[in-house]
Order: sequence, then C-alpha cells, then structure tokens
Amino acid sequence: MLTGGNVADCIAAETLLERLPPHALVVLGDKGYDSTALREQVKRLGAFPNIPPRKKRKRRIFWCRDFYRDRNAIERMFGRLKDVCRIATRYDRRADVLLSAVTLAATVSCWL
Repeated sequence: MLTGGNVADCIAAETLLERLPPHALVVLGDKGYDSTALREQVKRLGAFPNIPPRKKRKRRIFWCRDFYRDRNAIERMFGRLKDVCRIATRYDRRADVLLSAVTLAATVSCWL
C-alpha cells in the first residue's frame, strides 16, 4: 500500500491489518504504531500487538523485547531497498511504476 508522506503510520496500518492472515499470532510494530485503537484492532483479529509504548503513555503496556528483535530483518530489508537511489528519492510518479522498481530492487538485493 502506497501512502503520501503526510499520512500517519497508524492510519495506513488500520487498512493493512484488514489483510492480516487468520493464523497470525503476533503483530510487530515500532513506536509509530502505538495507539490504543490499533492495539484493540489487533486483539480483535486474534493476535498479540507487540508494540513498544511511547514515553508519554501513563499506563505500562507489556511487550516482549525478544520478539521485537525480529523486526531488525525487516528494517535491514528496507535499508537495502533505499540504497537504490530511484526508490529512496521516489523518482517515479505512478504507483505501479514504483512498485515494479521496488520489486526489481528486492529481487536483485536478495539474489546478490
């Protein structure tokens, strides 16, 4: 899903969670996804929201650091994709052309 740069992470996540597979047990996210509404949506889908709380939260929320470490692989993948200048600066104006560039870059980075 491609969103504008001015769209908050939580808004896009609500739409993407509708596509969550039914066998998902844990949903990982960074502090940008820390909202009560998003956590409740994940729980309704039958998964555990493993999202670290923001510092401004008054109530402590449990999250597992061991599961959160697995997010590192996703962050490294996005880092590799952003090494491609065309993707990092988003030269392509059409979403389908950008998706094809991301697909090609992901294929090449995994192949090498």
